[in-house]
Amino acid sequence: MEFKDYYKILGVEPKATAEEIKKAYKKLARRYHPDVSKEKDAEQKFKEMAEAYEVLKDDGKRHEYDQLKASGGMGGSGQFRPPPGWESATHYSASPGEQKDFSDFFEAMFGRKGGFHRPQGAGDQMRMDGEDVHAELALLLEELHQGCEQTVQIKVPQADEYGLVTHQIKKLRVKVPAGTAEGAVLRIKGQGGAAIGGGAAGDLLLKIKLAPHPLFAVDGKDVALVVPVLPWEAALGCKVTIPTLQHPTRVSIPPGSQTGQKLRLAGLGLPGTPKGDFHVIVKVVMPDLINEAAKALYQQLAEQQGHSPRPWEKQP
Repeated sequence: MEFKDYYKILGVEPKATAEEIKKAYKKLARRYHPDVSKEKDAEQKFKEMAEAYEVLKDDGKRHEYDQLKASGGMGGSGQFRPPPGWESATHYSASPGEQKDFSDFFEAMFGRKGGFHRPQGAGDQMRMDGEDVHAELALLLEELHQGCEQTVQIKVPQADEYGLVTHQIKKLRVKVPAGTAEGAVLRIKGQGGAAIGGGAAGDLLLKIKLAPHPLFAVDGKDVALVVPVLPWEAALGCKVTIPTLQHPTRVSIPPGSQTGQKLRLAGLGLPGTPKGDFHVIVKVVMPDLINEAAKALYQQLAEQQGHSPRPWEKQP
């Protein structure tokens, strides 16, 4: 019997990953699916691809196939001969309604008996589910916290009457529930690739991504805000109204605050169990303009303070 090079049939290398094999099969299957393809011998090619994928998608069958291929189980004419006493450890077992018309080569390898030919009745068409479509949606922190509705634009694979796959632009209105976390995936049923032969349409898998925020930084459930304060505010202490995700909040900057000092507002971060915290990060900044009177005050302060913050300098 003829040796079947399953890797060549799917157009992948013998070292291909499981994901690469799956992608190759889906791409070729849509091209040669008998319900849509106009190419010559499409049904036969589709059967060969289904058989190749049946073996290569299964780790056990693929390992046995690779062993037989490496052992040179082929005669000089390229015909396959199983080794003496060969018995597969991964016998093929199909559920009712899932049998496929596999070749003699497959049966010799995995011990399947009998065959099943594709029915020709209109109600028994070969079915292929549509592909899932993966996309990202970038949202602001407030939108994640409060929930929102967004319009997303995606490319959806479609098979034309000849089985060739193209992509169409599709716009959808999507509702994001309040409290959705960054990295969460929303599954929107039936909004992926179209099916063939009455199969189920694919889904849209929308991964939530956090867009850069002009004010807030996020670390898990915690939210941080850098609060600039002037030198005298840091020295004497002050009260500052800051924005948070819930509402404006009045906070006290303690006297003698330094740049980088943190104040924690418990429970004012992102929702969850437990809730995240809100961190105020102090940043001491100089005023943009210093007039002559201010310079005189700074000079007076320098003369009175007489202290250097640099540890390598000798203190007076």
